[in-house]
Amino acid sequence: MSKSPLRIAVFASGSGTNLEAILQAIEERTLRDVAVTAVVSNRSNAGALERANQRGIATAVMKPASFDSEAAYVEALNALFSKNNVNFVVLAGYLKKIPLQLVRQFQGRMLNIHPSLLPAFGGPGMYGAKIHQAALDRGVRWTGVTVHFVDEDYDTGPIMLQRTVPVYQNDAVETLASRVLAVEHQIFPEALRLIAEGRVTVTGRQVSIDPLIPKDTASNQ
Repeated sequence: MSKSPLRIAVFASGSGTNLEAILQAIEERTLRDVAVTAVVSNRSNAGALERANQRGIATAVMKPASFDSEAAYVEALNALFSKNNVNFVVLAGYLKKIPLQLVRQFQGRMLNIHPSLLPAFGGPGMYGAKIHQAALDRGVRWTGVTVHFVDEDYDTGPIMLQRTVPVYQNDAVETLASRVLAVEHQIFPEALRLIAEGRVTVTGRQVSIDPLIPKDTASNQ
C-alpha cells in the first residue's frame, strides 16, 4: 500500500472511544498524514457524533432502513465521501453491515476492529458484551483484539494486527471488556500509522508489514 495521506470516514454506533483514541493520536502527532474528515452513525444519540462535533468534523446520521433502497443509501454515503474527500473507511464499533458495493469500492481501504482474536468469537451477532461472555463461557485463557481489512462477510477479512489480553479466573464481562478496550485504543491508531507510512501490503488473505529501516542504516546502503 503506497504512502499517501489518509482522509478517513469513521463509522461508529456507540460512544466512540476508539474514534477518540484515533483523534487524540492525530492531535498528539503520534499519528501523522491522517485526518478524520467525516463521522457516520446509524444512531442519532451516538457519543461518537458529539466527539466529532466538538472538533468541527462533518457528521451524518444515516440509518440504512431509512433509505428506499441500498443503492440510495450507498449514493448518499458516496456524496458524503466526495464532499469530504474521503479515501479510507474505518469501522469503529459500527453495528450495521456495510453494503457490498462499498466493500468492493474500498477494497484494501476499509479497516475494522474486533474485540477478540479472530476467527474466535466473530461473525454475525457477535458484538459488545456477547463476545466477552462467549470467551468466559468457553474458558479461554487468552482473548484479545484484531484489526482486519473488511471483506464481503462478517469478521473474515485479512488480519493486519492482533494483540493478546489475558483472561483471569475471577473475570466478569465488565472487567474483561475494560482490559480489551484499553488495548483497542492502542492498536487501532498503530494500524492506521502503519498504513499511512505505506508499510502495509495485502496479498489475498495475507497482510505483510515492512519493517521500519533506521535512517542511519538506510543512508549507508
